[in-house]
Amino acid sequence: MRASGVLGLNERNADFIMRLNPRRLFPRVDDKALTKELAVAAGMAVPDLYGIIAHQGEVRHFAKIVGERDSFVIKPARGSGGDGILVVTGRSQRKRNSYRLSSGLIISEGEIQHHISNIVGGQYSLSGNRDKALIEYCVHFDPTFAAVSYQGVPDIRVIVYRGYPVMAMVRLPTRASDGKANLHQGAVGAGVDLGSGTTLAGVLNDQVVDEHPDTGALVAGLQIPQWDFILESSARGYEVTGLGYLGVDMVIDRDRGPLILEMNARPGLAIQIANCAGLADRIARIEEIHDASATPEQRAAFARREFAATA
Repeated sequence: MRASGVLGLNERNADFIMRLNPRRLFPRVDDKALTKELAVAAGMAVPDLYGIIAHQGEVRHFAKIVGERDSFVIKPARGSGGDGILVVTGRSQRKRNSYRLSSGLIISEGEIQHHISNIVGGQYSLSGNRDKALIEYCVHFDPTFAAVSYQGVPDIRVIVYRGYPVMAMVRLPTRASDGKANLHQGAVGAGVDLGSGTTLAGVLNDQVVDEHPDTGALVAGLQIPQWDFILESSARGYEVTGLGYLGVDMVIDRDRGPLILEMNARPGLAIQIANCAGLADRIARIEEIHDASATPEQRAAFARREFAATA
């Protein structure tokens, strides 16, 4: 594995996360509310925030926050792995004050309030401490991914090393992942050619796959829209967070284009399987050419040239 340039868990933790990601900066990515605030201040596009519920006494304000909106997402500010995220896609026409989830399940306003109460109580937080519930715009995914997604919204994970994009994949929701773009819950990860923004083979439960398990469609050969913009936005995540080893997660909305969903100080390593390539060699190349004065646009352009599939 070492000869193939594969980055292992211990090496990632000791050599990159501990060395390049000061713990004092972790709140910038561990708190999704703060991440969104920093991204907006930097001029980056994010899903609109409708409201934040930070105390149990505010849970009753849920209906007022969503107003007449038919779709929205509720998520814990300090959650991880997709746990605690509730995606509402519509209102029930038969049951008053009830909503339809992305899975098709109908739940009542009271059930949603109970879920928000659990979020605030810390049920889904990284530390188990009290948390906040974010209520925000529900992304309508780009039709590019329609044939390789089950119910949910695909997202794009880009690993950024010292400001340079080094590897990327698209995470595709499945029935097993309950429509969530999370590999640990059973989503498919498809590698991406950094040079062209075209998807490569996929990985499902650490096994290489060619087809989406629910739709049967090939996961390779899809051209991701606005790829240059996505790489440049990911590179800018370095300035926004100050983290040297970073995962930037983006979605492509059919109306609004690419949006920053969240950032991660501890991005996983399955992206290497999806790309059939190791992170270690690419990181070593960045160390050789690293230029602290390079702009995000210049760093993204280097990644497109250096890490293209045909390079």
